[in-house]
Parts: sequence; structure tokens; C-alpha cells
Amino acid sequence: MAYAMSASAQETAAEILRKNGRSFNFARAFLTEIQGQRAARLYAFCRYVDDVADDASDAREAKAVLDQVKSELAGVHAPSPRIADFLDLARETNIDLDAAIALIDGVASDLETVAFETVSDLLRYAYKVAGTVGLMMCSVLDVDDPLAAPFAIDLGIAMQLTNIARDIQEDAENGRRYAPAAWLDGASAADIVNPDACLKPDLQAAAERLIQLAETYYESAYNGFGFLPPRSRFAILIAARVYRQIGLKLGRRKFAVWRGRTVVGTPEKIAVASAAATAYLTQRRLHHRSGRHNADLHGPLSGLTGVHEAVT
Repeated sequence: MAYAMSASAQETAAEILRKNGRSFNFARAFLTEIQGQRAARLYAFCRYVDDVADDASDAREAKAVLDQVKSELAGVHAPSPRIADFLDLARETNIDLDAAIALIDGVASDLETVAFETVSDLLRYAYKVAGTVGLMMCSVLDVDDPLAAPFAIDLGIAMQLTNIARDIQEDAENGRRYAPAAWLDGASAADIVNPDACLKPDLQAAAERLIQLAETYYESAYNGFGFLPPRSRFAILIAARVYRQIGLKLGRRKFAVWRGRTVVGTPEKIAVASAAATAYLTQRRLHHRSGRHNADLHGPLSGLTGVHEAVT
């Protein structure tokens, strides 16, 4: 029997989004009511998965919890209410559960040693923890054209790369180094926590490279906005531009990531939304359904759900 989400559970999902996803919550105001509710429910599921890893005091126990979630999604075990609601959402909107499984696998990898060697490692991780969310959001927002999938993945990757650039110092304090080793001359997370004068320029350069890479994926994502219904198109444009603003602010701070987290406050979000409205009205590509996706962007993602596989 399907688990019917109660009104109080819907409020809980909305509250989770308000507290933990301020940029997305700001953009949510521009969605339809039903799309906003679905987006909050999806966010609540993704947040739960993230929190299992982020709040873990015992990595083995956290992995066991994530394995349990996967078994519930697969129907091996009866789902808890929160997973049952996500399964209902998946049925309502045709979410591909393979994307949810990939998300869990990506989050679970944070419970191991995180010290990426290559850009491909970085991009595959960004796909798993955020590109998959872009895929699931397509379903939530009633996008059913498979040509939209690569662009949705690109937006998720771009946002995740922005997060990683912003949080280099915070992640290092948790023992994680996502920037490829070559970008930091092999520096460890412990080195990054208290960077010396020699490491700081490398940190700045790594953060800048992360934002430049994110820009490539943002630009690709914008070419797929035409697949979105008009109202959600505007909402996602705002979310993308608010996130992009983080990279712009990092640049103004000369990418000195050790000087504290870069945030976009409410007045600035309003200004970004105003600029997004102008772009929405004047940029034709935002309303064009382009099937021309650059397969090279997905070269490191081969074999993953929804990616653009190059024809050989």
C-alpha cells in the first residue's frame, strides 16, 4: 500500500528546505504549488541521505543505514515513512530510482577517504551527488523529454562544483579533499586546514579552476532550459544564478577560501532574481529546446544514468 504523505509531513519537508536549502527555497517561491511541494519532498529525501553521512559518528553504522535505504528503494525491505514518501513521489513523477541509488552511492563515498586524484574522479562524484538531483528534478518539474537529461545533469554538476570551491576549507576540516591532487601539489586535507604561505596560492588557483569548470557546465545547462515549463524555467534560472553568484563573490575575494564561507544574502538574492527576470525576457536560448549537447562534457561519466554517451 502506498504511504500517503500527511499535511504535517509536507510541512516537515518544507521546513527542511527552508532551514537547509536557502537558495533553493528562495527559488521555490516561483514554482507552482504542486511543483513546490514535490521539490520540497525531493529535497527532504536528499537531505536525509546527506545527513546520514555528514552527521555520522561511526562510518560503518552510517554505511549500514545507507545500505538499508537502498534496500528499501529496491523493495527488499519495507520502507520507513520518509522513504515511502519518496517512493510515492517517484511513482507520481516517474523518477528513475537508478538516479536515487547513484546519489546514495556518492554520499556513501564521503564516508571513506576523500582525496581525488583526477578531474574525472571529481566529475563522477559531482554527478552522483548532484547531477542525479538534476535528473530527479526533471521528473518533479514535469519534464519528460529524454533530451533534457544531459543538461539537467550539467546544472547539478555546476552547482556541486560551486559548493566544493566554496567549502574547500570546511571540507578539509572534515578530512575531505575534493580538488584533484595535481591542482594542490598533492596537499592533504590536513594541510589545507591550516594552509601555509606556500599553499595559499595553490588553494586560490584550485578554487578558481573549480569555478571555471563550473562555468562550463552552467553554460551548457542554460542551453537546456527550454525543456522546462515556463514557470519552473524561471524558478530554476533564479536558483542557477544565485548559485553562480557564489562563484562571482569568491572571485571578488580573490578565491581566498580560508577567509570564511562565501554566502549570498537575501538582498543580493533579490538583485539576482531581478537580473534573472531580465535574462528570462531577453535571452532567446533560454526558451529554445536545443538537443545539441556537448558529449565531451560527459566523457568522464560514461555508463551512468542519463548521460550523453559519445557515439564512436
